[in-house]
Amino acid sequence: MGFAFIKHNTNIDFMGMRFYSYGLSALFLLVGIVYILFFGGLKMGIDFAGGVIVQVQFAQKVDDNDLKKSMDIPELPGISTQRFGEDGRNYLLRFSSSETDATSLRSNVVAALEKSFPGNNASIERLELVGPKVGADLANKALEALYYSILLIAVYISGRFEQRWMAGAIMAGALWGGMYLLGFTGLGMGSMVCFSLAICLLVCWKLRLNFALGAIIGLLHDVSITVGILAIMGVELDLNVVAAILTLVGYSLNDTIIVYDRLRENLRSSPELPLIDIINHAVNQTLSRTILTSATTFAAVLALYLLGGGVIHDFALTMLLGVFIGTVSSVYISSAILLALGDTELYVRMQAKEEYEKPGEHGIV
Repeated sequence: MGFAFIKHNTNIDFMGMRFYSYGLSALFLLVGIVYILFFGGLKMGIDFAGGVIVQVQFAQKVDDNDLKKSMDIPELPGISTQRFGEDGRNYLLRFSSSETDATSLRSNVVAALEKSFPGNNASIERLELVGPKVGADLANKALEALYYSILLIAVYISGRFEQRWMAGAIMAGALWGGMYLLGFTGLGMGSMVCFSLAICLLVCWKLRLNFALGAIIGLLHDVSITVGILAIMGVELDLNVVAAILTLVGYSLNDTIIVYDRLRENLRSSPELPLIDIINHAVNQTLSRTILTSATTFAAVLALYLLGGGVIHDFALTMLLGVFIGTVSSVYISSAILLALGDTELYVRMQAKEEYEKPGEHGIV
């Protein structure tokens, strides 16, 4: 018998509490959107906005404010500092610069540090330079990767849980072609992705691909709320954060598929029950596995957040937020969407496969 600290016969009414979850999710989404639109927007990291990042190690401890004031010079515009580690000797310096020569940049940083801290030797451990054109290309690639991952997820869910591989493949091909054609209109990648995702949701709804629709809405919910909270906290969006978000897409989807798989089994074994009872039963049956998986992942990421250092801090923070949000959305968003869009009879029909008569089965070939 597998280990389970929650009994399989638990009967928590998760779907009965779904409206509270809707309200809480709507509140977080609204606050995030308002903050992004009216209070500074997303804080793009150097990976996307372009600029310079320098990792510096001092021989002795340095005060944060003293370092920032000393580096606020015309040669290093838009300076920001981030301390990592416990000894106060290691810092990440970020600034924008039109200078493309790494040697000149290094000389300017060293000169500024020697002038401000003459008795405290500083060594440059790392220097990275990203031009604005490269940053814009990285941002487009990140959005494109997120979009196509969600699109392929829709195809997989449609085939596995609704037996409609062909419909999913046709939808994916049409949306890929639409994205290709939109590329000739001059629209930005962000606008193209938003437009294509809206079309994807509309197609799933029209074709009654409810499982795929629930999974996609759950993933968009997780990404939107996570990005909104990061924006409010002032976290810069860089490649580390994008990597964490893509990881969370896979993590959240895995949890959703576990619930969907048990739901499919319950539809076959108890087709006479109301859909709300079948979903509640599926969630309760997988509750032990969900809590164990989420708790162990959360503990590992928390260790990274506390002990991993400044370089991996934003990645770990994004994962901490996303693990919790993704776990909740698998129950209250992705599963609840199925309840809003259908009933037991509809989903039982979706699970039914056509039966073909084998040649010679009744004596006639």
